[in-house]
Amino acid sequence: MAFPKNFLWGGATAANQCEGAYLTDGKGLSTADVMTAGDAKTPRRITDGVVAGENYPSHTAIDHYGHFKEDIALFGEMGFKTYRMSINWSRIFPNGDDVEPNEAGLAHYDAVFDECHKHGIEPLVTLSHYETPLGLQKYGSWTSREVIEFFLNYCRTVFTRYKGKVKYWLTFNEINCMSMMPWMAGGVQVDADEQTRMTAAYHQFLASARAVQLAHEIDPENKVGMMYGGMFSYPNSCDPADVQANEEFMRTNLFYPDVMCRGYYPAYKLKEFERRGIVLPEQPGDKDTLRAGTVDFLSYSYYFTMVCGKNSGQAAIDCGSVNTGYTNPYVEQTPWGWSIDPYGLRYSLNLFYDRYQIPLMIVENGLGTYDTVEADGSIHDDYRIDYLREHIKAMKDAVELDGVDLMGYTPWGCIDIVSAGTGEMKKRYGFIYVDVDDEGNGTFDRSRKDSFYWYKKVIASNGEDLD
Repeated sequence: MAFPKNFLWGGATAANQCEGAYLTDGKGLSTADVMTAGDAKTPRRITDGVVAGENYPSHTAIDHYGHFKEDIALFGEMGFKTYRMSINWSRIFPNGDDVEPNEAGLAHYDAVFDECHKHGIEPLVTLSHYETPLGLQKYGSWTSREVIEFFLNYCRTVFTRYKGKVKYWLTFNEINCMSMMPWMAGGVQVDADEQTRMTAAYHQFLASARAVQLAHEIDPENKVGMMYGGMFSYPNSCDPADVQANEEFMRTNLFYPDVMCRGYYPAYKLKEFERRGIVLPEQPGDKDTLRAGTVDFLSYSYYFTMVCGKNSGQAAIDCGSVNTGYTNPYVEQTPWGWSIDPYGLRYSLNLFYDRYQIPLMIVENGLGTYDTVEADGSIHDDYRIDYLREHIKAMKDAVELDGVDLMGYTPWGCIDIVSAGTGEMKKRYGFIYVDVDDEGNGTFDRSRKDSFYWYKKVIASNGEDLD
């Protein structure tokens, strides 16, 4: 078999996109709670607090908070070995800087983890997934070094509370999105300049490194990974100028795993900072902290590849898509303009394994698109099965032919959830359909798509039966 016997098959969600219950049991507001819905043409907006009459998808989402037992039972029916989820920081520390944690929030995740283990599912927990306590805005959020200590207090609390229940952790979701979507990545204003963004990223690097060390101290069984937002691109042509431009584009994101996997800033990034006059807020001992806190494994999302060239300029985020000014004529695209490129997954796995030589995990991958519910309630999503089949084949080739050390695979939105990029429900990824529309209306009933039964068979065969 290509995949090891202990391969972690599963699925992935994020608290702000699935839980709902945004003020239940003492939870405080997070940055996600003031983001309105959007769509493929209209970007999401950030409001000054919660404004009456606006549609905030995180407030209701799919009410995973009230349905987690049912949802996890369905994951268990599929045979999940792991469930990648996130703890909502503002459920534990409602304002971010609270002295004492919120017991109701801690108890909720106790129940979630107990339910996972009841079904033989190992939790994989992201500590900060696109939701920073809104109360930390008074410090400037991650632009302030003080926030590191608040984050570590949160980490210490959950590492201690869930010792023996959780052993796989991720620090920051898609940490490189600080360069592109700073509000989502860490509550930094969207119009922040590069100095501000790089200051916030530096503080997250330090926080992650210290969290890794803390996790190992509290429980030597803990494994802590980083999570990279998959930004992979090809040069537009063999014109050397296109090749060089593509290399420079890749570096704007790759320095994040360089720091977290190697423990220091790469020379190319330091030279860029020098040219641009960007100064890191370094203090004595920081270099030692980064080196001592390298991650145990690298996880990342893989949805698409891009094309870059000498006329790219700075890639722009537009309604959940990345626009480089180029398109790839050799691959299909989703209705949201994301390329479908399974070959690129094998390319990315080799790029990272060659670069860092540590275990890898694909923690997001999938096809976000429209689903149709038939008159009899069935959902025939062969297009999703086809997408996932080809990507699993690419993973198999990377493991079997290239020798990549791959820990697991958790397709994104294993149950339909709110899209982070657009705030929509109709952009669906799941094996499980949830009857909720873009306005949060519906029965919230769960039902199995055709892909549910297909993925169950894939897991049972350890990736061998893909028909």
